[in-house]
Amino acid sequence: MAESTTDHDAIRRWVENRGGRPASVMGTGGDDAGILRIDFGEPEQNLEQVDWDEWFETFDRSGLAFLYEDEPNSRFNKLVSRETAEQR
Repeated sequence: MAESTTDHDAIRRWVENRGGRPASVMGTGGDDAGILRIDFGEPEQNLEQVDWDEWFETFDRSGLAFLYEDEPNSRFNKLVSRETAEQR
């Protein structure tokens, strides 16, 4: 079952424990990181790595929550609105 959080430390720990990195879709940023993603393994061609501070700044400003599966081998994650997360 998927859980959601907005806790920066919990998100970073979950991502890094699975070999992921904060990223954004190339060409979508302006004053912020743009469309956020988590990149696993080899960097995808259309993603660019961003630092955690920039990623979380955009995450909070956009009112997002991190939906994830807390199983050891699961990489399932999705960024949803905080309103959507609260309705779960």
